[in-house]
Amino acid sequence: MMLGKRIKQLREEKDLSQQKLADILGVSQQAVAKWESSKSEPDSAMLMRISNLFNISMDYLFGKTNIRNYNDIETIAAHHDGDEWTEEELEEIERFKEFVRMKRQQKDKK
Repeated sequence: MMLGKRIKQLREEKDLSQQKLADILGVSQQAVAKWESSKSEPDSAMLMRISNLFNISMDYLFGKTNIRNYNDIETIAAHHDGDEWTEEELEEIERFKEFVRMKRQQKDKK
């Protein structure tokens, strides 16, 4: 379900019609429509082409993360007295980083 939504979102962000995306990828417009409506899924080779076309990670494409491209991540170091971070805590840190980033953008708009 998320895959179809993400393909549609990415296509629309680039102001591409289904036909134009289909032409770029070498498939039919009907194939793109089926992907977007979750009636079918692209094969693994096509998923890689879509990922490369939009410069996004496969995790983003499948909705596993909201980080579009891991290469764009900036490293933030934190001291934590030897405790290990749980996956849930790491996700919370990511959400906080995004919150701070959005606050900065709102401040810059004023």
